[in-house]
Amino acid sequence: MADTVPVYDPKTTTVAPSPQSLEPEETSGPTAPAVSAPGALAPAPAPGEPLLTTEAEERVAVATQWQLMWRRFRKHRLAMVGAVAVILFYLIVLLADFLAYANPEASDANRGLIAPRGVQLFQDGQFRPHVYALVGERDPATFKRVYTVDPTQIIPLTFFAPGFDYTLFGFIPTNRHLIGVEGGNPGETLFLLGTDLEGRDMWSRVVYATRTSLTIGLIAVVVSLVLGVILGGISGFYGGFADTVIQRIIEILRSIPTIPLWMGLAAAMPKTWSITQVYFTITIIISLIGWTELARVVRGRFLSLREEDFVTAADLVGAGQGRIIFVHMVPLFLSHIIAATTLALPAMVISETALSFLGLGLRPPAISWGVLLQQAQNVQTVALSPWLLLPAVPVILVILAFNFLGDGLRDAADPYS
Repeated sequence: MADTVPVYDPKTTTVAPSPQSLEPEETSGPTAPAVSAPGALAPAPAPGEPLLTTEAEERVAVATQWQLMWRRFRKHRLAMVGAVAVILFYLIVLLADFLAYANPEASDANRGLIAPRGVQLFQDGQFRPHVYALVGERDPATFKRVYTVDPTQIIPLTFFAPGFDYTLFGFIPTNRHLIGVEGGNPGETLFLLGTDLEGRDMWSRVVYATRTSLTIGLIAVVVSLVLGVILGGISGFYGGFADTVIQRIIEILRSIPTIPLWMGLAAAMPKTWSITQVYFTITIIISLIGWTELARVVRGRFLSLREEDFVTAADLVGAGQGRIIFVHMVPLFLSHIIAATTLALPAMVISETALSFLGLGLRPPAISWGVLLQQAQNVQTVALSPWLLLPAVPVILVILAFNFLGDGLRDAADPYS
């Protein structure tokens, strides 16, 4: 079959202009502004002019990995809410002594099981925070002490009021607290969350429990993160005998039943140990058990990456094994590490709370969320004094905040998102 020859049609065929036709015509009148045709190239800048404007330079500027992560993270609204909540909780950890207006260990049987009392903000149309005094009377039928509000006795509240002595941040001795009462002891008149069976202020005890529970989770997660990344990286990168030993250790630790293990550890800890010794022992034990899942994830990622071309290229140019692991390989699955870490922290908090609730973790006089919830084990006590369940509220909020934060960080750090 013969090749078809294109036929010239003057109506549809466009002839390119000659170079002479592109030269501007000489005019005797004022010079008309040059109008570029659609699709034509922009005129070249004059000598000394920048090639790009400031706005264009900002658009083409290369963002770092952390900047890209921050941009993606800001678009995740639930993650931002979770981040704010986590920051507020850890501010409570730092300022627990300042926020607690009463000594959490001060007890008085005459103030036992007082219901939470609200704060009145206005008086005579003016902003004057105050509370009403409580009058206690003995019920002749049940012989229980019953408290009634006396609106005629007004107790003004003040900010930055003096109270019990403490050391702010561990080195600033002071006795100032966020709120207090004028000319009296706030532990005897101010009951924001009520009192427990022994008359101790629940607000102050919940604030101190937040410090204990969140620091245990934070320290345990840091130790677990270090162990998981290092041991999982060694297992996946080197393989062989090291991989076999580490994997058998992980399998042994994961096969141990949790509750019997904690019962044995609780029985093994001497009763004469101080609160600090029990605190650090529980932290270390939780971290030594909790690193196995992260190590499995890290090992799997190393097994899939160690044969990649960029790892071979880095090895050929003389990069050390430590640089290959932590500079070239770990950043590729940083999202997995962040997700595992942010999910491990609430798991650590729940572990401490559950074990202390069962009497296998921290014990009184230590103050943690689990220790405070021990008083809520009796259904009858909860029915009569439901405010004893209030320490469960910060537990729920912290778990939700960390889960939202973990989802946002995982999506932001994922290089394939």
